[in-house]
Amino acid sequence: MKLKKRRITMKKYKVGFVCGFFDIIHDGHINILKYAKAQCDKLIVAVGTDEFMKIRKGRKPVLTYYQRIRILQSIKYVDEVVPENDLDKIAAYKKYRFDAMFAGDDHIDEKVYIESTRILKEKFGVDTIYVKRNDMSSSKLRKCAYDIYKINEKLYD
Repeated sequence: MKLKKRRITMKKYKVGFVCGFFDIIHDGHINILKYAKAQCDKLIVAVGTDEFMKIRKGRKPVLTYYQRIRILQSIKYVDEVVPENDLDKIAAYKKYRFDAMFAGDDHIDEKVYIESTRILKEKFGVDTIYVKRNDMSSSKLRKCAYDIYKINEKLYD
């Protein structure tokens, strides 16, 4: 009987880093996490706290920080979940020592990402990989749910 040799492929990065609020988790989040995990041995996901969301988005989350953490911890692509309190990617690097940062391509033109990407690459050799997003977002889901609520409210008044 001939045994098949299993090919072991090395992942490109040791530690990957993704951050976000993951307020209403959807397939776009899963796609980014899956893609990132396929590129690295360990994937750290930084989840924006409720307080940070109020500052960054100007609103409270649908799911609490602890609910979002529990959901992310149950996703097979995620190895570690940590808090995110601000947009300082350099401080995040110094704390978590990742060699790749993954982000949705909707952030590619954001000033904070442009500057962080440059510094991370020049000073620390960290690659930033922008992942193509689908058309879904937690904000769109939130608005859709609100619109349905308002329609139902009118129908059943």
